[in-house]
Amino acid sequence: MAAKKTSKAKKAAKAPAKAATKLAPAKSVKTKSGKDDTLRLTSLGPSLTVNDVHKSLAWYRDILGFTPGERWEHEGKLLGVEMNAGGVFLMIGQDDWKKGRDRLKGVGVRFYCNTDQDIDRLAAKIKANGGTLAQEPADQPWGTRELSIDDPDGYKITIAKEAKKR
Repeated sequence: MAAKKTSKAKKAAKAPAKAATKLAPAKSVKTKSGKDDTLRLTSLGPSLTVNDVHKSLAWYRDILGFTPGERWEHEGKLLGVEMNAGGVFLMIGQDDWKKGRDRLKGVGVRFYCNTDQDIDRLAAKIKANGGTLAQEPADQPWGTRELSIDDPDGYKITIAKEAKKR
């Protein structure tokens, strides 16, 4: 009798799940003077290339509730806008199409945002503003309640609130 063949997918499905491993904290790099020489940022402001800066501006403002800040224009044409939410910001900039009009955006990019706002109320507000959630509010095993949404160019945004300590 011939041996029964099993696909790798079936074997993988039967394999027990590996426990998550915790990474060790990064080691401090000391200079000759003994000072810590590791990078210490105080903010991060990503800049997103978008297909239609006006559409993205409206989406971030009207659907999510960002506030427009500084605007970049050239010869009366809007090229980009800083968008603010709480203590963070991101920038959206009009694609110049030099790499082609069919260039994909948002692939492999997710922004993980933390808030102290109620996630369920935030989800209801996003939907009332015309937004569509990619993931409804859900409690996560790592102790957050979060929702996810995709912007008009496919950039993925997860908004989370740390669960109350019991």
